[in-house]
Parts: sequence; structure tokens; C-alpha cells
Amino acid sequence: MRKLSALILVLMVSIFNGATSLMAQAEASEGGFQVLKKYFIQGDWRFMTFVLVCLILGLAFCIERIITLNIATTNTDKLLERIDENLKAGDLQGAMEVCKSTQGPTASVLYEGLKSAGGGPEAVEKSIVAYGGVQMGLLEKGLVWISLFIAIAPMLGFMGTVIGMIQAFDRIEAVGDLSPAVVAGGIKVALLTTVFGLIAAIILQIFYNYIVSKIDGIVNKMEDASIALVDVMASNNVFK
Repeated sequence: MRKLSALILVLMVSIFNGATSLMAQAEASEGGFQVLKKYFIQGDWRFMTFVLVCLILGLAFCIERIITLNIATTNTDKLLERIDENLKAGDLQGAMEVCKSTQGPTASVLYEGLKSAGGGPEAVEKSIVAYGGVQMGLLEKGLVWISLFIAIAPMLGFMGTVIGMIQAFDRIEAVGDLSPAVVAGGIKVALLTTVFGLIAAIILQIFYNYIVSKIDGIVNKMEDASIALVDVMASNNVFK
């Protein structure tokens, strides 16, 4: 058993040490896409397909969120200036129309605040807080699926590792030999599935962190604009 463990450890270290040089040589001669295709097939394409599906679906959700958040980004300073101009002219309905015609969660929250102007500052703040929670939920829509794919991708890779090791032991049992050639194939499958699973998770994690930071930025601007709106309404004697 010790001999078998030592043999497997030596093989894994050798494959890891040679992976960088082999991939570099392959890239120089075949091109990046061909290298990925080759290692994808060698890692058992039937199993690697699940990892690829996780990556594709995760990227689809990421792209959808990034596009939506970019559309939702609003120039809050300019929006507040236009609201202030209308309120100075005594045109509350005009200020509401400015918010209604502006895209993004910030404009929607400010619209709800202006709509509650008749109830005083307390009613405005209550409307802003309530509708702000709704907009937060819309901004975070789909993040749970991205998190799921980030978790599943490496799990599938590790499962491939276990399956590859089982295949290696099956070959040893069938052949009755501990030579490297017998177990190398199974260990290679194990390492490749792990690598692809980790790569998929890393890519999705980068996009996930970018999306979360984007949401935080929008929420901070929304909160600042909401506080400024109450001040603007008070300075223009909207509360009576």
C-alpha cells in the first residue's frame, strides 16, 4: 500500500511539474483553442461537459447582470439638479415626470419619494426605504445562480478526480501491475477535470465580485440621492 501511494504521489507531482511546459509547447505548435480542445477530450469529454455547461450558464447570468447594471447606472447629480429645478418652479408633477422618464433604480426610488410628498418627510423616507428594498432585490436577481455555478464547477472537478483515481485502481486490479503506464491515464483524467473545474470557478468568481461591487456602487448612490431628495424637497417648501 505504501508503494502504491508513493507511486501515485510521484506521478501527480511529475504531471503537475510538466503541465506548464507541455501546455506552452502545445500552444506554440497548435494554438490556444486546439490545446483546450485536446485537454478537454483527454479529461473525458463526457464528464467535462458538465463543467463546461456550468461555465457557459454562469457566464450567461454574469453577462445579463452586467448589461442590466450598466443600464441601471444613473447620473444622480444631474437627476437631482433637474428635480430641484422643477421643485423650485413649484412643479412637483414635473419632477415626478423627470424620474419617470429616467432609467434605473435610483430614479424609481426618487419617484416613489416624490409621490409621497403629501404625507410629509416621514412618509417620503418610509416610501424610499420600502421601495429601495424592492430595487435591491431586483439588482441582486440571478446572483444566487452565479454562486451556485461557482460552487458546483470545482465540485464536479473534484468528483472527476475521484473517478479518475477509481479508474486507476481498477486498472491496477485488472492488470495486477503498479507500473506508471497503468495508472497514468486515470490520474491524468483526475488532474484535468480538477483544473478545468477550478478555472471555471475562478472565471465566474471574478465576474461575481465585479457584479457585487457594481451593485454596491449603485446602492450607495441610491442612498445618497434619497437623502439629498428629502433635503431638496424641504428647501423648496414641498412639505406643508
